[in-house]
This record gives sequence, structure tokens and C-alpha cells, in this order.
Amino acid sequence: MSLVNVCFNKVKKDCLKFIQSQETATEKFKDKEKMIKSFLIPLSFWISNKADIKKPYFVGLAGGQGSGKTTISSIMKIILTKYFKLKVFKISIDDFYRTRKEREMLSKKIHPMLMTRGVPGTHDIEMMLNFFKKAKSKNFRNIKLPNFNKAIDDRTHKKNWYQLNEKPDVIIFEGWCVGAKPESKTSLKKSINSLEKAKDAKLIWRKHVNTQLQNK
Repeated sequence: MSLVNVCFNKVKKDCLKFIQSQETATEKFKDKEKMIKSFLIPLSFWISNKADIKKPYFVGLAGGQGSGKTTISSIMKIILTKYFKLKVFKISIDDFYRTRKEREMLSKKIHPMLMTRGVPGTHDIEMMLNFFKKAKSKNFRNIKLPNFNKAIDDRTHKKNWYQLNEKPDVIIFEGWCVGAKPESKTSLKKSINSLEKAKDAKLIWRKHVNTQLQNK
């Protein structure tokens, strides 16, 4: 029996249970077992080989809304934890959104569209980079990380934040703009949708967002 099949037999129950929890009456995942065996398990083997006991191995996962980032990262965590016995911490770039108050200030100072979370510039990059630095530090200490509640469009109370008490072997960092690159100045001139055309005629919002990608 191949190692992939051995791994699959061990994680199958937990993985399929999680997938089932994400399905609805009208939306079902197709080829679930094939996805796990042909994609996620081989990927997990690759990640496990990269894991270093001295510092966490970072995995960046990007994709548009509804593309399956949360599902894929959650299944990977199950596989890496259950089969490979690795300590895995998973967090979304969404949890690093600036507070509602901070975005309100940005909307008044720079552009009204920055009130709406999502684009680069609406995340607390300094907090994010500080987390990466602390996680890789030889002298690891407890880390407290924000938990963003989209229902209230703001961070939860600090008592509900994520608590990382021990150094993980793998950190999965997922989000729609993880690894995004800045656009050329020329491409910014053309509006890609009616919102940009109507609300950002002077390119202030577009240029600010692009600058965040260039500088960070």
C-alpha cells in the first residue's frame, strides 16, 4: 500500500466530516476523496518535508472569495496534525483587518472607499509582520492574535483573540490577496468595474492600494 493510501485511511474520517460540515443542501463538494488523495495529501507530504524544528514553516494560500481557501487550509491542518503529528496554526489575513475606527479615519483622510475592508491598506500590516517575526524568533513567547468578526465589521474583544502558546511547526496563512503583486501605473488608469469608475475617478483609492503592495 502506498504512503498516500496509508495517510488517507488515517485521515479520511476527519477530513470527510469537516467537508460535510461545509456543505449545504444545494452545494456539495465534488470528487472529495480524489481531491484529498491526489492533491492535499501529496501537498502535505511536501510541507512536512519542509518543516523545521527550529522555526515554523510558513504556507501562504491565496484565492478569491468562495474559492475554497478555508476548506483547503482546514483539511491540510487535519492531515498535517493527525498523520504527520505536526503542530499547525492556521490564521486568515482577514483577522488582521484594521479596526472599524481605524478604517473610518482612513476613509476621511485618504478616500471614502477605504472604509470597506478587503483591499491592501485595510489590514494592519505592522501587526502582521510583528507576528511573523515573533513566530520565527528563537526565544518564542506566547502570542496573542486578533480575531475579526465580520458580523460586526470589527475585531472581537481581546479575551476572544487567538492564543498561540507554543511554537508551531507549520503556520498556514490564507487570504485573497496573500502574495499579491502591485499593478503597473498604466494598468491603474483603466477602471475594472463601475465602482472604480464612479467612486475613484481621480485614481486616489487605486494608487493608495497599489502603494501598499509596493511598500509592504
